[in-house]
Amino acid sequence: MRGIGCVFLLLGMAAAQEHTAAVEKLAPYYPTPETIVDKMLEMGGLRAGEKMYDLGSGDGRIVILAARKYHANAVGVEYDKDLVRQSDAQIRKLNLQGSAKIIHGDIFAQNYGSADLITVYLLPTSNDKVRPMLERQLKKGARVVAHDFEFRGWVPTRTETIDDDGEGRSHTLFLYQR
Repeated sequence: MRGIGCVFLLLGMAAAQEHTAAVEKLAPYYPTPETIVDKMLEMGGLRAGEKMYDLGSGDGRIVILAARKYHANAVGVEYDKDLVRQSDAQIRKLNLQGSAKIIHGDIFAQNYGSADLITVYLLPTSNDKVRPMLERQLKKGARVVAHDFEFRGWVPTRTETIDDDGEGRSHTLFLYQR
């Protein structure tokens, strides 16, 4: 019996490690330029008091701007502990704890049913993985703004290309509405 318990424990640990690796591979950390952050929130029509989530929030810049400029109830979901700490420190420094927060966790373990706006800067394959969850959870009228990579199978209500943000490349934003 003891051997069987060890086998199940090892299988459970392997599965947890595999899940962790999959979560970390949703997208590398690549910060969205500030000008693009503002355009994402503007394109998403974010209004004061609305609930927004940034999936893979990195250093928290989208969440922070959503709370500061748009007066939204902004939540980021980030798996990297160091980026969560960095985001939390900036939120405290700016005294935004009442309107901005970062969840240290798995994007797939959250409920986005209260979201008015979702922002994402994930890889195309990651958008493919996230799409079914959003289709199940998002309420009618919720908006999604994707940076550079569209959601296959969804038709954007608006697409905008920003020619150059100062870093020598263009960015494309896709707006979707449920």
